[in-house]
Amino acid sequence: MANVDIQKLVDVMSKLRAPDGCPWDREQDHDTLKRFLVEESYEVIEAIENKDFEHLKEELGDLLLQVVFHAQVANESKLFTFQEVIDGIYEKLIRRHPHIFKDASVNNSREVEVQWEDIKRNEKKNQKPDGTERSAIDGVPLAMPSTLQAVRLTEKAGRVGFDWENAEQVMDKVDEELAELKESLKSKNRKEIAHELGDVLFATCNLARHLNMDPEEVNREALQRFRARFKMMEKLSAERGKKLKELPITEQEKLWSEAKKLVG
Repeated sequence: MANVDIQKLVDVMSKLRAPDGCPWDREQDHDTLKRFLVEESYEVIEAIENKDFEHLKEELGDLLLQVVFHAQVANESKLFTFQEVIDGIYEKLIRRHPHIFKDASVNNSREVEVQWEDIKRNEKKNQKPDGTERSAIDGVPLAMPSTLQAVRLTEKAGRVGFDWENAEQVMDKVDEELAELKESLKSKNRKEIAHELGDVLFATCNLARHLNMDPEEVNREALQRFRARFKMMEKLSAERGKKLKELPITEQEKLWSEAKKLVG
């Protein structure tokens, strides 16, 4: 029954892309669709964060549409079909979970992750065009948000032993990078400052990983707090007959402290 239902969606997309179909849908290709894939992904995330499950249901449908859309474009070029997409992920899940579908044994989720990466690496052996062995940190998309790239790269490096032992050691590295950034500010060399600032951001992402936190999520929560506090500052200022921009920084800082107490 599930196959019939998903086929309905595939058939609708095929009709939209047909010669007598929708002009907009017919004009799209993999490149023009990229931004919609990203937008729909973030809308799914927003629904999850808001715990709006009715909205989540709708957004997951929109995200699924993007998968079907790309598969239809590929099918028209004789590259692959939507069924091949389904078959591929089905077989991958079976293959990469031998502790469930075969006789392999793991003791915890960490061992599952290591096993997954080992299987993935073996699957992709000798697939580089120049015949060289793949790097331990290959497979992290450049298009991924930079904070997530930092986490994935350091995770992969850690699986071959290149990692700190604990969060305290990473915190020391953050302090070291901050000191280097502070020193670079004296030079007024933008290239040097950018280099050191990048090292600070990378180190803090690595710290988040060691704390079992997602730096992207942590940063989004910080942004939400900033929005709430800043809007409260504006509200408090207006209640006192002033526009925020008219206040000196000392008064704005007092409002910020007050806003923190009110909205957290």
